[in-house]
Amino acid sequence: MNHILPVAIVMFLLAASPFRAVAEPGNAANGERMYRACVACHSLEPNRNMTGPSLAEVWNRKSGSLASFPRYSPALKSAGIVWTDDTLDEWIKDPQHFIPGNTMTFAGMKDARQRADLLAFLKDATKPGHAPKTEGGNQMGGMMMGGGAVPNLKMLDPGDRVQAIDHCGDSYKVATADGKIRDFWERNLRFKTDVSDDGPQKASPAIVPAGMMGDRADVIFASPDEISAFISHRC
Repeated sequence: MNHILPVAIVMFLLAASPFRAVAEPGNAANGERMYRACVACHSLEPNRNMTGPSLAEVWNRKSGSLASFPRYSPALKSAGIVWTDDTLDEWIKDPQHFIPGNTMTFAGMKDARQRADLLAFLKDATKPGHAPKTEGGNQMGGMMMGGGAVPNLKMLDPGDRVQAIDHCGDSYKVATADGKIRDFWERNLRFKTDVSDDGPQKASPAIVPAGMMGDRADVIFASPDEISAFISHRC
């Protein structure tokens, strides 16, 4: 008889606290849409690193430990965090609070529902062979400035293949294989390299639009030593 009152009190408290139940699982379909904001920096393909490391097989991986990614911050390499449901949730919520001093530019996602959806998608998509396909048949990967998918630069249309670059004053003139010449203010033209399988052929750099106004572009070379060879100082 003495046990009835304590048991009744516990049952009442549980019944009166419905919001203490386990949170609902995330919606992976919603999470996939949210991930599109992440693709500028993170690929789902194994060892295809971009601004940030590939997220493939990130669950149960130690922070700062992907061997193919050389740009981890000291803070992330020394944190000793193992990526799980809980640690990834805290990381996405506020990266700087969770691991102070890291170099990730993402400010964080404060909405718990959105984080649950994103993690539901990533938990499946980062499993081996589970990266979703895009309409073009490639795995969902990075985006170029302006929103387009990262192009394969091995096979270029004549208008995208650079033949010569002249520098005069504060301007560059870029000649392409279709016979056209485009003028750029020198601060609006960037020179980059891509040594990956999607990078350009040697001695055949690509010009890729950048920005939203059509006045900026990237010239992408197969290796750094090609850059100076393509630029002539003449007016």
